Parts: sequence; structure tokens; C-alpha cells
Amino acid sequence: MSQSLDSLLAEYDELEKKLADPAVHADQAGARKLGKRYAQLGPIVKTAREIEQAKSDLEAAKELAAEDKGFQEEVEQLEEQLPKLEEKLTELLLPRDPHDGDDVLLEIKSGEGGEESALFAGDLLRMYTRYAERHGWKVEMLDGTDSDLGGFKDVTVSIKTKSATPDGVWSRLKWEGGVHRVQRVPVTESQGRIHTSAAGVLVFPETEETAEVEIDEKDLRIDVYRSSGKGGQSVNTTDSAVRITHLPTGIVTSCQNERSQLQNKARAMQVLQSRLVALAEEQKAQEQSDARRTQIRTVDRSERVRTYNFPESRISDHRVGYKAHNLDQVLDGDLDAVVDALAAADRAERLAGG
Repeated sequence: MSQSLDSLLAEYDELEKKLADPAVHADQAGARKLGKRYAQLGPIVKTAREIEQAKSDLEAAKELAAEDKGFQEEVEQLEEQLPKLEEKLTELLLPRDPHDGDDVLLEIKSGEGGEESALFAGDLLRMYTRYAERHGWKVEMLDGTDSDLGGFKDVTVSIKTKSATPDGVWSRLKWEGGVHRVQRVPVTESQGRIHTSAAGVLVFPETEETAEVEIDEKDLRIDVYRSSGKGGQSVNTTDSAVRITHLPTGIVTSCQNERSQLQNKARAMQVLQSRLVALAEEQKAQEQSDARRTQIRTVDRSERVRTYNFPESRISDHRVGYKAHNLDQVLDGDLDAVVDALAAADRAERLAGG
């Protein structure tokens, strides 16, 4: 651990020097990458320095306590503080998800339940949008298909942080992928019966443009169509919306948010790139199953991860046994307690080396 820590401290110092050089910032993408790594190492360096300071203070306090018992209380406080700092450093030095500082692409698709499922997909979009607002993130809608009653058959959004941070959007939303189930009386139900329906959520880290993934133009089918607004009304008189199908994998991405066809195509290609990178990483992880044992998020996108029960105002996450009766607040974006429970379970498994 000491050798690893020394190399990280040296890397931090080197990054600090590079980021202080104005020439480095001429390459914005490169500077952003360096900034992300610098921010990631920051908590490790801060904690390591706190440990060194605490050890120095403890040694000095013991010397003083030998002559003046009034310093014994300070010795006891430092002896209690030091193990906590060392435990924190051990946790920070655990291998972390390389995508934790990344922004995300989030897709929500209605499933079982027809119109009720589409309305629930709209509720989930609102929940994630409100959650993003609470964290100061930016949400951009890339594409969506409305339902007749105002929900969404499917919708794709980009969620971004405003600055480089070691704990980006992915670090908080990476466990959201899977099937989300809702139990409530639908607006279309005349007899007041509770129905169960579901919507699927897909979350991908939004990769940098320099990410290594080969996309052959021959493998793409590109369709253009008119952008549409609520109720299917056309909001553009030209075919500016773009849908790209990657024939080898069947992955389909589309974008109608930008003003021009070229912009929509470029954005749809970025989404496709991120999805192909995520697919390649998941396939590699499946081949190396031991490396996946510590992760809560599974490759199986059909997994039912969470239930939203309206009659009991209950939210349940089935992976970690989390339950709370504050459904209204959660749907209004107060999602941190749920995410914290998932993060804590992941952290505990990584510490245990499971």
C-alpha cells in the first residue's frame, strides 16, 4: 500500500505542475482528462496528509503528556482519530470504477402496462431530472417518443456535471439500470384496481470522443425524419432528426434535439459510441466474472431492481433490501438515500474483497 500511495502522491504533484502550465489548456480535451484525474487523486492526497499530520501531532502530544498530564486528553483524541483516517485512506485506495467521473446517457423505455407504463416512464424522467437539479447537473433531452396521455414510450437524455469531479454523474446513477416496477391505480382504471406495470432504465457512461471504438460506416443504417413535439406534432419542416442503426449489434440511437441534421447525426454517433464502449466492457466483464463479483449493477438489463408502491407510499430496492415510505419525495428527486444504500453495499463488498 505504501508503494502504491507514494506513486499516487508523485502523480498528483506531477499533475499539479502540468495543470499550472497554460500551454496544457490549449488542448481542452486533454486538460479536462488531466483535471479529472487530479480531482480523483485529491481526496487520497488530502487524507494521506491528514494522517501524517495526526501522527506528528500524536508524537508531540505524547512527549508533552509525559511532563504535563493535561495533554493526555489530546493524546487520546488523536489515538482515536488516526485509525479512522487510516480506514478512510484504505477505502480511497481501493480500485475504483474508471467511469466514476463520467457524465451519463440515460434511456427510459416503457414496458409492460401500455399507457400506464408510458406515464410511469415520464415519472421516472421527472425523478432523474429533479435529482440532477439537486446536484447542479445539466439535463439535455436527445430524443423521445410521446404517448397519447403525456408519458413517454421511450426517451433518451444526457446528464452532465458542470466541472471535473472524481464523483461524477456515473458514480451516483450507475446502479439505476434495470426494470423499475410500479404498483398503483392507473388513470385509465375505472374500478380502482391496483395494476403493476414496468419501465426499463438503461444507463451508460458518456465516453470521451477519443475513446477507442471502431465504427465502420458500412455497418450503419442512417434514417432521417422530421422532429416531433408533444402529441406527435411536427416541430420542424425539414428532415433534421436522425436515427442510426448499428447493424452488427442491432443498437439503435437517435437524436432530434439539435437544429440541423448534421448536429443530430453527430450527437447520435456519440451516443452510439458510448453504447458500443459499454457493450464491449460488459462483454469483457462477463468473460472475467471474478472481477464482477464486487459489483451490484448487473449486465442483465431485465433484472427487476426497484418497486414503487403507491398505495403504501413505499419504495423498495430489491438488490440491497432498502425500503422507505417516502415515495412522493423520492419521485420528486430525493433519491440520495437510495443511492447511498447501493453505494454502501458496493463499498462493503469491495472492502471485504468479495
